[in-house]
Amino acid sequence: MNEIVRPNLSNFIKSLRDVGYDFQIALADIIDNSIAADAKKISIETEIEPSMKLGILDDGSGMDKLELIEAMRLGSKDPSSERENKDLGRFGLGLKTASFSQCKRLTTITKKNGQINARRWDLSLIEKENEWILIEPNLEEFESYNLYQRLEKQDKGTLIIWEEIDGISTDEYYESLDLLRRHLSLVFHRFLEGSIVGRKFSLDLNNNVIKPFNPFNESNMATQILPKQIIILDKKKINITPYILPHHSKLSPSDYQKYATDEGYTKSQGFYLYRGGRLLIHGTWWGLNKLSDAHRLVRIKVDITNDQDTFWNIDVKKSTANPNTIIKNELKKIMNQVLNRGERTYTKRATIIEDKTIFPFWDIFHGKEEIIFKINREHPVLYQLKQNLNEQLYLILNTYLKGVEAYLPISSIQAHMLTDPHKINQLKLISSEEKQDLFSILLSLDLSKEQLEQLLKTEIFKDVKG
Repeated sequence: MNEIVRPNLSNFIKSLRDVGYDFQIALADIIDNSIAADAKKISIETEIEPSMKLGILDDGSGMDKLELIEAMRLGSKDPSSERENKDLGRFGLGLKTASFSQCKRLTTITKKNGQINARRWDLSLIEKENEWILIEPNLEEFESYNLYQRLEKQDKGTLIIWEEIDGISTDEYYESLDLLRRHLSLVFHRFLEGSIVGRKFSLDLNNNVIKPFNPFNESNMATQILPKQIIILDKKKINITPYILPHHSKLSPSDYQKYATDEGYTKSQGFYLYRGGRLLIHGTWWGLNKLSDAHRLVRIKVDITNDQDTFWNIDVKKSTANPNTIIKNELKKIMNQVLNRGERTYTKRATIIEDKTIFPFWDIFHGKEEIIFKINREHPVLYQLKQNLNEQLYLILNTYLKGVEAYLPISSIQAHMLTDPHKINQLKLISSEEKQDLFSILLSLDLSKEQLEQLLKTEIFKDVKG
C-alpha cells in the first residue's frame, strides 16, 4: 500500500536556509528578478533600529494576484524550460531561497493594472503549524513605510521586504552594506553603465546611487583589448574578449588600487563569466592555469546566453560554475594566446634598467637555474672609492656589499610591489643637495675628462648639473 510521507517542515526549512548564500549574493539574486521585470529604477533601503529591516523596490512590470502567488511558490519554474533572453533565473527558487537565507519573514507587495497585492512567508509560523501557509497581510500595515508609499505612486512595480533578518548581525551591518555596494557595482556594471542595449537601470542603496565598476578598465587608453573570439557549441555562441590591464606605471595610485578589486590583482586574474550581461563568476582559471603574479593583469570576459546553463554547471545561487570539457579545451587555447602578452606587460622593466646611456648600480645575471642581482663593481663612484681606500678597507667594504646583495629583501619587495607599488619610493632616500655635494667632492679629486664623463652617465648624477 502506498503512503504519503510529508517532510518535517522544521528540518526542511533549516536545510533550505543553509543553501550557502551570503548577504551580497542573496541581494543580487533578488535584483535579477527586477531586471527580468524590465525595471528601470531599483531602490534598496535598510533599517537597523528598532530591528533590522530591508526593502527592495523596483518599477518593473509588477504582478497580478495569481502571478504573485505563483512567484511565492518554491520551484515555480521548470529549470529545463525555455526562457526569455532577459530572464536571469532558472530554478524558480531565487526569491525564496535567497530571502530565507537572510531572514525569517519575506513579504512581496506588487502593483499591476492599478491593483496592489501582497503575500508573506513567515518561517516561524510554518514551523509552528507544519504547513506552507502563505499569508495575505493587511496593506494598512505598510502605510507608513517609505518604499510602500513610493509603490503606491507608481503605475506598477514590486516591493520585497525582509524582516527578522539573521543572515548578518548588527555588528556586521555597516561593513555588509559597504561590501554590498561594491558587489552590486561589479555584478551589474554592464546594466548600470548602459552597455546592455535597452536594459539600463539605475540602482541606489539608502538613497546613494551605486555607480558601475567595470573590472576591465576599458576607458583607459593603456588597457589592451584583444580581438573577440567565438566558441560555438550546439549552435550556441560563447563570446570571448581578452583584456590586459595597464601596468601600474600607467595608472594613478588611486586607480591602481581601484582596479585591484577587493581580492587584489593576483586573485582577480582569469575568466569573468557573464550570463545575459550579469556577472556570475570572476577571478578563476577553472583549473586551466595557476594563479601567477606574472598573469595578474590578464582578465578574460566570457559572454553566454541564459540557455547554456547545462554547459557550465551553474548552481542555484549563480555563484559557481564549471564549464564542460569541450569548452575548457577551447578556453585553454584562447588563454594561452593571451598569457605571454600579459606577462610581458606585467614584467616590463623599469626605464633605469633598460637605459644603456648610464652606468646602473645593479647588474642582473641570468643563469640556467638562477637569477642573481649584484651591485655593479665597475660603477664609477665605487671605482673612485676603491682608488682612495687601502686594500684592507676595500676588503671590508666589499664584504659589506656582498652582504647587501645576499640579504636583499626580495620577498618584502615582491609583497609590496603586489599590494602598494606606488608607495615604494626609494629615490627620496638621497636628496638633490646630497647628490650635488657628492659630485663636488668627486670633482675635487682632480679626475680626468673621461672619468667625469663616466660619472655623469651614472644614475645618481644624470640629473645633476655641474
